[in-house]
Amino acid sequence: MFSLNLTPAAHHSYFPLPQKRFGCFPARFPIGSFTVRSSSSLQEVEKFTESSAEGKDLNSELYASVPLPPIKTSKRVVLVRHGQSTWNAEGRIQGSSNFSVLTKKGDAQAETSRQMLFDDAFDVCFSSPLVRSKRTAEIIWGDREEAILTDSELREIDLYSFQGLLKHEGKERFGAAYRQWQVDAANFNIDGHYPVRELWARARNCWDRILAHESRSILVVAHNAVNQALVATALGLGAEYFRVLLQSNCGVSVLDFTPQVEGGSPIICLNRLNQTPNSPVASGSSGGRKAAKRIVLVCHGVSETNEASSSFLDDKPMNMLGTIQSQKVAELLLDLKVSAIISSPKKACVETAATISSVQEAADCLGADCVPRYVEMKQTNKLDVDNILDHFKQDVGNMTVFEPGWLNKLDDVMITEVWNQSGEAWKSLLNEMADEKEPEKVIVVVGHPAILLGLVGRCLNLTKDWIGSFHLDAGSISVIDFPDGSNSRGVVRCINYTAHLGRWSIPITRPTVDDEEF
Repeated sequence: MFSLNLTPAAHHSYFPLPQKRFGCFPARFPIGSFTVRSSSSLQEVEKFTESSAEGKDLNSELYASVPLPPIKTSKRVVLVRHGQSTWNAEGRIQGSSNFSVLTKKGDAQAETSRQMLFDDAFDVCFSSPLVRSKRTAEIIWGDREEAILTDSELREIDLYSFQGLLKHEGKERFGAAYRQWQVDAANFNIDGHYPVRELWARARNCWDRILAHESRSILVVAHNAVNQALVATALGLGAEYFRVLLQSNCGVSVLDFTPQVEGGSPIICLNRLNQTPNSPVASGSSGGRKAAKRIVLVCHGVSETNEASSSFLDDKPMNMLGTIQSQKVAELLLDLKVSAIISSPKKACVETAATISSVQEAADCLGADCVPRYVEMKQTNKLDVDNILDHFKQDVGNMTVFEPGWLNKLDDVMITEVWNQSGEAWKSLLNEMADEKEPEKVIVVVGHPAILLGLVGRCLNLTKDWIGSFHLDAGSISVIDFPDGSNSRGVVRCINYTAHLGRWSIPITRPTVDDEEF
């Protein structure tokens, strides 16, 4: 489907530019002494060379370049991080230690996740053996008859001498090493180990066992760092993506695996990232740091059609369901003081933007603020695809933009144009964020789903070949934080968050009865 002639992304210097192999994984060749090799079903981590032992920097790129095993049927894997633990609450470094347990808040978070997943049909549950994770799994799994399968490689990252220390103690005792753990985790070295790199190799091993299970709907309950590594290695992203794909307590992430007719590594889509029991826009840290600047990507509600979907070319006002979805988004964003809303000129986008603006400006009446809020409204064609479609003959009129994998149906030339336009939109948004007159700024972006997916890829400094690796539903939000300012890398707080839609939200699991086998 996609050409291997990759179009370079407009990117910052803090991310190496990934390259993607057809089907799933990027063609990565680890540089330096640290490599991951395939040995039967396991990977081996080579010992570090003499130069690395002397303290020289290693290249930070560790990639799970070994393809995932082929599968015969589609699978959905739902990842859940454990609820708040006692050491979470204390600010103590846990790593793979097994001394902390769930707090009362952690129990409540797990129970909320259980209710959120109550109607979802899972065939099997894998869990880390650590108490805080296993207890979360037990609460979510409830009275299902099937036993929970524990896997030691799902344990949290091994942090060696850091484990058990309060964060300020780690800083005081280890100085430069602790600083490297904060700012360059992929190269972080302690006690002769590179914990993040080891974790990436371990997460890749886990996928062999998870995907080999005969089940089609799989629940995995584990930890913050290991869930990040599972998401990243599934997509073929390296250890430099640590702390970029956020995993909050009891946050839910969903990965879809689709077999290829010709066999080989499955096609992978991150259906959603970090759907939390609590609001994703409420105050909190991103990667351990408070974010003063934020971009919220909003998918408009569904348009006037006979189905709960919208075609690629739709320019119709929203139907009743779409209106409800936009109102739910506006209510969720009331927790934020929005600086500006930038939208596509399409009717559904303009209506969604207007609803958000109206609720923001009524914040004082609604008790969310003590004074009215002023929201700047802008429109730009960079957030739409009409000018792209005018130049191409591919028939996309009946293509629905909320159908999983729909972007993979576009031809390569059109994908390239969508990707290039998302690059222009991303540059414009970063310029908006860079205004030093507003140290705290929240921009809401309402655009065509294809452009929004491109913006996610741009944030992650990917190439056009990843644009079909993500999914958005009608009325969803995706949040990108900039804890170190708009000139630094973004942290993805969530993708395709829909819990705010209540009874109109999209189920986590999906029916698999009619899936075709390969």
